[in-house]
Amino acid sequence: MITLAFFAPINFVDDLLLNVFSPETINNVVWPFIQIGLVVTLVAVWVAYATYLERKISAFMQARLGPMRVGPWGLLQPIADAIKLLTKEDFIPDKADRGIFFIAPYIAVASAFIVMAVIPFAPDWGIITDVNIGLLFVLAVSSVGVLALILAGWSSNSKYALLGGLRSSAQMVSYEVAMGLSLVGALMFARTLSLSGMVNAQSADSIWYVFYQPVGFLIFLVSGIAENNRAPFDLPEAESELVAGFHTEYSGMRWSLFFMAEYAAMVVVSAVAVTVYLGGWYFPFVYRLTEANGHHNLYVIVSLLVFIIKVLVVLYLYFWLRWTLPRFRYDQLMDIGWKWLIPSALINIVLSGLGIVLVQALNGWRGFKTIESISAGLNLTATGKALMIAMGLIGLLITGLLLSRINWRSRDFNLKLQRRNIKLVNLPQGKPAVPAAAPAAGSEI
Repeated sequence: MITLAFFAPINFVDDLLLNVFSPETINNVVWPFIQIGLVVTLVAVWVAYATYLERKISAFMQARLGPMRVGPWGLLQPIADAIKLLTKEDFIPDKADRGIFFIAPYIAVASAFIVMAVIPFAPDWGIITDVNIGLLFVLAVSSVGVLALILAGWSSNSKYALLGGLRSSAQMVSYEVAMGLSLVGALMFARTLSLSGMVNAQSADSIWYVFYQPVGFLIFLVSGIAENNRAPFDLPEAESELVAGFHTEYSGMRWSLFFMAEYAAMVVVSAVAVTVYLGGWYFPFVYRLTEANGHHNLYVIVSLLVFIIKVLVVLYLYFWLRWTLPRFRYDQLMDIGWKWLIPSALINIVLSGLGIVLVQALNGWRGFKTIESISAGLNLTATGKALMIAMGLIGLLITGLLLSRINWRSRDFNLKLQRRNIKLVNLPQGKPAVPAAAPAAGSEI
């Protein structure tokens, strides 16, 4: 039955639903509920097993086994953890603002899940809704999740939680600016704010925008990791100095909601990165092998699997960085955001604009043909693509040189000069704790 559904025509499921509902009800109510239910269920399962994967990956990097006791290979460990959190007693501090303290974790979870409504997971029925300002919607709603951390820290009436909330507000201001600016270069090529339109533009041009925008992709990834408060940017919940940061006073299921929001937000950032820079559900030859042969449902399902695999690759990068890089100092966190990422994003915008102007100017000059069409984004010929890829690589070099020149006086950047200024001091040797015994009389020395 499942195999028949893969190769069935597009109206296979609709024919079944038409026996019960009207066409308007199916399009406006039934299908959205089915899609939302699938997305929420899959993300909830991911959140449950993301902790298991993170512990297993860290164990692999550190030559350990990780969870092995509960179930085969420890696969039932997330279920045991969920049962433990559901049955734990829920504490609320006496002088906390109970209303805000109660609602803050739900705001964090809701903001992460709402964003997924505009993400194109696959073509056709793989899209819940296509908003023409989808990218602005993602940036606007995802920022609300960071406000939940501020509310949680303030309402707890705890000094450690308040400091964690203040850190999250400063981190939000620093890295949201860089994240928004990093997307401008890709928008110049796609010429639309719709996430589905960006995937279609890359599909029509048969190339991923990461080849045109390597600088923008790197800036977006770093900013996204910082927005999720993930190591090495986990300053709002730095357990070494803030106990647990903004969620110090939380316990039980409310405590776990913050981690549910964190892992769901990781999916959002990874999905947006895949959609904007890695072609979304588009992969070469998938259309020819499925849709072109009349297998539409198979085309959608394979495209969905392609999207999920790309997202998992980016999520693995989250785990990899956590167990590779140490946590930055707070001044380093601010410097990376304001002195490195924001200038890099501005330089990338200028270089992207110059590259597009150059491609347009060369089109038709001395027989050069660089532009194929501009109906669905900026579709370039092979010559135009080679030129833009070269411009992207040159942009990496130019950005690095300009930033090194701007920050060459920076204390953390100029480590060689710091080592030269270190003066070694010969400290006086202390007396031994046990004095040496005097030689006996008459013994040979």
